[in-house]
Amino acid sequence: MARLSHGFLGALNLVTLLLSLPVLCAGVFFLTRATTTECERALQIPVVAFGCALLLLSLVGLAGACGRRDAAAPFLWVYVVFLFLLVVAVFAFTVFAFVVTSQGAVPSGRGYYREHRLGDYSDWLQARIAEPETWRQVESCLSEARVCGGRLRGAMGQGAMEFYRQHLSPIQSGCCKPPTWCGFRYVNGMFWEAPRPGSSLSSPAAASDGDCRAWSNDQQVLCFECDACKAGVLETVKKKWKTVAIVNVSLLAFLILVYTIGCCALRSRGGSSRSRNGGGPDQT
Repeated sequence: MARLSHGFLGALNLVTLLLSLPVLCAGVFFLTRATTTECERALQIPVVAFGCALLLLSLVGLAGACGRRDAAAPFLWVYVVFLFLLVVAVFAFTVFAFVVTSQGAVPSGRGYYREHRLGDYSDWLQARIAEPETWRQVESCLSEARVCGGRLRGAMGQGAMEFYRQHLSPIQSGCCKPPTWCGFRYVNGMFWEAPRPGSSLSSPAAASDGDCRAWSNDQQVLCFECDACKAGVLETVKKKWKTVAIVNVSLLAFLILVYTIGCCALRSRGGSSRSRNGGGPDQT
Protein backbone atom coordinates (compact mmCIF):
# COMPACT_ATOMS: atom_id res chain seq x y z
CA MET A 1 0.00 0.00 0.00
CA ALA A 2 2.87 2.36 0.86
CA ARG A 3 4.60 1.81 -2.47
CA LEU A 4 1.31 2.20 -4.30
CA SER A 5 0.52 5.54 -2.62
CA HIS A 6 4.04 6.84 -3.25
CA GLY A 7 4.04 5.67 -6.86
CA PHE A 8 0.64 7.20 -7.60
CA LEU A 9 1.59 10.44 -5.86
CA GLY A 10 4.84 10.66 -7.82
CA ALA A 11 3.13 9.95 -11.16
CA LEU A 12 0.40 12.50 -10.41
CA ASN A 13 2.89 15.22 -9.57
CA LEU A 14 4.96 14.43 -12.64
CA VAL A 15 1.87 15.00 -14.78
CA THR A 16 1.01 18.29 -13.02
CA LEU A 17 4.63 19.38 -13.40
CA LEU A 18 4.49 18.81 -17.16
CA LEU A 19 1.15 20.63 -17.33
CA SER A 20 2.42 23.62 -15.36
CA LEU A 21 5.23 24.37 -17.82
CA PRO A 22 3.07 25.28 -20.88
CA VAL A 23 0.63 27.20 -18.63
CA LEU A 24 3.45 29.22 -17.13
CA CYS A 25 5.22 29.80 -20.46
CA ALA A 26 2.01 30.89 -22.19
CA GLY A 27 1.15 33.27 -19.36
CA VAL A 28 4.60 34.88 -19.37
CA PHE A 29 4.60 35.15 -23.17
CA PHE A 30 1.27 36.99 -23.37
CA LEU A 31 2.09 39.07 -20.30
CA THR A 32 5.32 40.42 -21.82
CA ARG A 33 3.95 41.15 -25.30
CA ALA A 34 4.13 44.83 -26.23
CA THR A 35 0.64 44.73 -27.76
CA THR A 36 -1.00 43.34 -24.62
CA THR A 37 -3.61 45.72 -23.20
CA GLU A 38 -4.04 46.48 -19.50
CA CYS A 39 -7.17 44.31 -19.37
CA GLU A 40 -5.43 41.38 -21.03
CA ARG A 41 -2.48 41.82 -18.69
CA ALA A 42 -4.78 41.74 -15.66
CA LEU A 43 -6.22 38.44 -16.91
CA GLN A 44 -2.79 36.91 -17.53
CA ILE A 45 -1.38 37.65 -14.06
CA PRO A 46 -3.57 34.97 -12.37
CA VAL A 47 -2.52 32.51 -15.09
CA VAL A 48 1.16 33.10 -14.32
CA ALA A 49 0.50 32.85 -10.58
CA PHE A 50 -1.41 29.59 -11.08
CA GLY A 51 1.40 28.18 -13.22
CA CYS A 52 4.03 29.07 -10.61
CA ALA A 53 1.98 27.58 -7.77
CA LEU A 54 1.32 24.39 -9.72
CA LEU A 55 5.01 24.05 -10.59
CA LEU A 56 6.12 24.58 -6.99
CA LEU A 57 3.52 22.18 -5.60
CA SER A 58 4.49 19.52 -8.14
CA LEU A 59 8.18 19.80 -7.23
CA VAL A 60 7.39 19.50 -3.52
CA GLY A 61 5.14 16.50 -4.19
CA LEU A 62 7.79 14.78 -6.28
CA ALA A 63 10.42 15.38 -3.60
CA GLY A 64 8.09 13.92 -0.98
CA ALA A 65 7.07 10.91 -3.07
CA CYS A 66 10.44 9.99 -4.61
CA GLY A 67 12.99 11.27 -2.11
CA ARG A 68 14.83 9.29 0.55
CA ARG A 69 12.61 8.33 3.45
CA ASP A 70 14.01 10.64 6.14
CA ALA A 71 14.60 13.59 3.80
CA ALA A 72 11.20 13.27 2.10
CA ALA A 73 9.08 13.56 5.24
CA PRO A 74 9.29 17.40 5.53
CA PHE A 75 8.33 17.78 1.85
CA LEU A 76 5.33 15.50 2.37
CA TRP A 77 4.26 17.56 5.38
CA VAL A 78 4.43 20.76 3.34
CA TYR A 79 2.58 19.10 0.48
CA VAL A 80 -0.23 17.78 2.68
CA VAL A 81 -0.65 21.06 4.58
CA PHE A 82 -0.78 23.04 1.33
CA LEU A 83 -3.36 20.64 -0.11
CA PHE A 84 -5.48 20.95 3.04
CA LEU A 85 -5.46 24.75 2.78
CA LEU A 86 -6.28 24.48 -0.92
CA VAL A 87 -9.26 22.21 -0.21
CA VAL A 88 -10.58 24.66 2.38
CA ALA A 89 -10.11 27.62 0.02
CA VAL A 90 -11.82 25.90 -2.94
CA PHE A 91 -14.70 24.78 -0.72
CA ALA A 92 -15.17 28.28 0.72
CA PHE A 93 -15.07 29.94 -2.71
CA THR A 94 -17.54 27.41 -4.16
CA VAL A 95 -20.05 28.01 -1.37
CA PHE A 96 -19.53 31.78 -1.65
CA ALA A 97 -20.03 31.71 -5.43
CA PHE A 98 -23.29 29.76 -5.14
CA VAL A 99 -24.61 32.12 -2.45
CA VAL A 100 -23.64 35.35 -4.21
CA THR A 101 -25.02 34.27 -7.59
CA SER A 102 -28.27 32.81 -6.25
CA GLN A 103 -30.04 36.16 -6.67
CA GLY A 104 -31.09 37.67 -9.97
CA ALA A 105 -34.42 37.91 -11.73
CA VAL A 106 -35.04 36.14 -15.04
CA PRO A 107 -35.44 38.80 -17.75
CA SER A 108 -38.57 38.69 -19.88
CA GLY A 109 -39.03 39.02 -23.63
CA ARG A 110 -36.88 38.05 -26.58
CA GLY A 111 -33.96 39.54 -28.41
CA TYR A 112 -32.65 42.79 -27.03
CA TYR A 113 -35.59 43.04 -24.61
CA ARG A 114 -33.70 40.71 -22.26
CA GLU A 115 -32.66 43.54 -19.96
CA HIS A 116 -31.48 43.29 -16.38
CA ARG A 117 -31.95 45.48 -13.29
CA LEU A 118 -29.09 46.25 -10.92
CA GLY A 119 -31.30 45.71 -7.87
CA ASP A 120 -31.88 42.06 -8.82
CA TYR A 121 -28.37 41.06 -7.73
CA SER A 122 -26.82 40.48 -4.32
CA ASP A 123 -25.79 43.46 -2.21
CA TRP A 124 -22.16 42.29 -2.31
CA LEU A 125 -22.05 42.28 -6.12
CA GLN A 126 -23.80 45.65 -6.28
CA ALA A 127 -21.32 47.16 -3.82
CA ARG A 128 -18.35 45.79 -5.76
CA ILE A 129 -19.52 47.03 -9.15
CA ALA A 130 -20.44 50.43 -7.70
CA GLU A 131 -16.87 51.15 -6.54
CA PRO A 132 -15.54 53.94 -8.82
CA GLU A 133 -12.14 52.32 -9.36
CA THR A 134 -13.66 48.92 -10.12
CA TRP A 135 -16.12 50.35 -12.62
CA ARG A 136 -13.43 52.48 -14.23
CA GLN A 137 -11.42 49.33 -14.95
CA VAL A 138 -14.49 47.45 -16.21
CA GLU A 139 -15.46 50.35 -18.47
CA SER A 140 -11.94 50.52 -19.85
CA CYS A 141 -12.03 46.79 -20.63
CA LEU A 142 -15.43 47.13 -22.33
CA SER A 143 -14.08 49.90 -24.54
CA GLU A 144 -10.93 47.94 -25.42
CA ALA A 145 -13.01 44.85 -26.23
CA ARG A 146 -15.31 46.97 -28.46
CA VAL A 147 -18.39 45.21 -27.13
CA CYS A 148 -20.57 47.78 -28.89
CA GLY A 149 -18.96 47.21 -32.29
CA GLY A 150 -19.25 44.23 -34.58
CA ARG A 151 -22.88 43.16 -34.72
CA LEU A 152 -24.21 46.57 -33.67
CA ARG A 153 -22.15 48.40 -36.26
CA GLY A 154 -23.36 45.89 -38.82
CA ALA A 155 -26.93 46.89 -37.94
CA MET A 156 -26.48 50.38 -39.38
CA GLY A 157 -28.62 49.55 -42.42
CA GLN A 158 -31.19 47.46 -40.57
CA GLY A 159 -34.70 48.53 -39.73
CA ALA A 160 -36.12 48.55 -36.23
CA MET A 161 -37.78 45.13 -36.52
CA GLU A 162 -34.58 43.46 -37.72
CA PHE A 163 -32.65 45.01 -34.85
CA TYR A 164 -35.25 43.95 -32.29
CA ARG A 165 -34.93 40.32 -33.40
CA GLN A 166 -31.22 40.22 -32.58
CA HIS A 167 -30.09 38.32 -29.51
CA LEU A 168 -27.64 40.62 -27.81
CA SER A 169 -25.46 39.61 -24.88
CA PRO A 170 -26.40 41.05 -21.45
CA ILE A 171 -23.52 43.54 -21.72
CA GLN A 172 -24.52 44.68 -25.22
CA SER A 173 -28.15 44.99 -24.19
CA GLY A 174 -27.29 47.04 -21.09
CA CYS A 175 -24.35 49.13 -22.31
CA CYS A 176 -24.82 49.68 -26.05
CA LYS A 177 -28.39 51.00 -26.24
CA PRO A 178 -30.78 52.96 -24.01
CA PRO A 179 -33.09 50.92 -21.76
CA THR A 180 -36.44 50.07 -23.32
CA TRP A 181 -38.42 51.89 -20.62
CA CYS A 182 -36.79 55.19 -21.65
CA GLY A 183 -38.84 55.24 -24.85
CA PHE A 184 -35.99 56.17 -27.23
CA ARG A 185 -36.77 55.75 -30.93
CA TYR A 186 -34.49 53.44 -32.91
CA VAL A 187 -32.75 55.17 -35.83
CA ASN A 188 -29.96 52.66 -36.47
CA GLY A 189 -27.74 50.34 -34.48
CA MET A 190 -25.57 53.22 -33.25
CA PHE A 191 -28.06 56.07 -32.92
CA TRP A 192 -31.23 56.50 -30.86
CA GLU A 193 -33.53 59.53 -30.75
CA ALA A 194 -34.79 60.72 -27.37
CA PRO A 195 -38.59 61.14 -27.05
CA ARG A 196 -39.87 64.69 -27.29
CA PRO A 197 -41.45 66.12 -24.13
CA GLY A 198 -45.18 65.52 -24.16
CA SER A 199 -45.05 62.69 -26.71
CA SER A 200 -46.64 59.30 -26.08
CA LEU A 201 -43.19 57.78 -25.50
CA SER A 202 -42.27 60.38 -22.89
CA SER A 203 -43.19 59.78 -19.25
CA PRO A 204 -42.27 61.43 -15.92
CA ALA A 205 -40.72 58.16 -14.71
CA ALA A 206 -38.46 57.93 -17.76
CA ALA A 207 -37.54 61.60 -17.51
CA SER A 208 -36.37 61.14 -13.92
CA ASP A 209 -34.60 57.83 -14.57
CA GLY A 210 -30.83 58.12 -14.27
CA ASP A 211 -30.18 55.65 -17.09
CA CYS A 212 -32.38 57.64 -19.49
CA ARG A 213 -30.42 60.81 -18.71
CA ALA A 214 -27.06 58.99 -18.88
CA TRP A 215 -27.53 57.71 -22.45
CA SER A 216 -25.50 59.45 -25.15
CA ASN A 217 -25.14 58.76 -28.88
CA ASP A 218 -21.44 59.53 -28.44
CA GLN A 219 -19.79 56.17 -29.24
CA GLN A 220 -17.33 56.71 -26.38
CA VAL A 221 -20.14 57.18 -23.87
CA LEU A 222 -23.31 55.29 -24.90
CA CYS A 223 -24.79 53.76 -21.74
CA PHE A 224 -21.53 52.87 -19.97
CA GLU A 225 -22.58 54.94 -16.96
CA CYS A 226 -26.03 53.32 -16.76
CA ASP A 227 -27.11 50.95 -14.00
CA ALA A 228 -28.41 48.74 -16.83
CA CYS A 229 -24.81 48.40 -18.06
CA LYS A 230 -23.60 47.44 -14.59
CA ALA A 231 -26.44 44.90 -14.40
CA GLY A 232 -25.39 43.44 -17.75
CA VAL A 233 -21.84 43.02 -16.47
CA LEU A 234 -23.09 41.37 -13.27
CA GLU A 235 -25.28 38.98 -15.27
CA THR A 236 -22.21 37.92 -17.26
CA VAL A 237 -20.15 37.56 -14.07
CA LYS A 238 -22.97 35.58 -12.45
CA LYS A 239 -23.11 33.07 -15.30
CA LYS A 240 -19.33 32.61 -15.34
CA TRP A 241 -19.14 32.24 -11.55
CA LYS A 242 -21.87 29.60 -11.60
CA THR A 243 -19.91 27.66 -14.22
CA VAL A 244 -16.73 27.96 -12.16
CA ALA A 245 -18.58 26.86 -9.01
CA ILE A 246 -19.89 23.73 -10.77
CA VAL A 247 -16.39 22.91 -12.06
CA ASN A 248 -15.03 23.49 -8.55
CA VAL A 249 -17.22 20.69 -7.19
CA SER A 250 -15.32 18.22 -9.39
CA LEU A 251 -12.02 19.91 -8.54
CA LEU A 252 -12.83 19.64 -4.85
CA ALA A 253 -13.46 15.91 -5.13
CA PHE A 254 -10.13 15.48 -6.97
CA LEU A 255 -8.22 17.53 -4.38
CA ILE A 256 -9.71 15.50 -1.53
CA LEU A 257 -8.59 12.31 -3.27
CA VAL A 258 -5.04 13.64 -3.73
CA TYR A 259 -5.01 14.89 -0.13
CA THR A 260 -6.03 11.41 1.08
CA ILE A 261 -3.25 9.78 -0.96
CA GLY A 262 -0.76 12.32 0.41
CA CYS A 263 -1.84 11.52 3.97
CA CYS A 264 -1.39 7.79 3.27
CA ALA A 265 2.09 8.42 1.89
CA LEU A 266 2.98 10.57 4.90
CA ARG A 267 1.68 7.94 7.31
CA SER A 268 3.68 5.22 5.58
CA ARG A 269 6.82 7.36 5.92
CA GLY A 270 6.20 7.61 9.65
CA GLY A 271 5.54 3.89 9.90
CA SER A 272 8.77 3.10 8.06
CA SER A 273 10.77 5.31 10.41
CA ARG A 274 9.27 3.64 13.50
CA SER A 275 9.90 0.12 12.11
CA ARG A 276 13.56 0.88 11.48
CA ASN A 277 13.89 1.90 15.13
CA GLY A 278 12.13 -1.18 16.54
CA GLY A 279 8.82 0.61 16.97
CA GLY A 280 10.30 3.19 19.32
CA PRO A 281 11.50 6.75 18.87
CA ASP A 282 14.45 7.56 16.66
CA GLN A 283 17.80 6.87 18.23
CA THR A 284 20.44 9.56 18.09
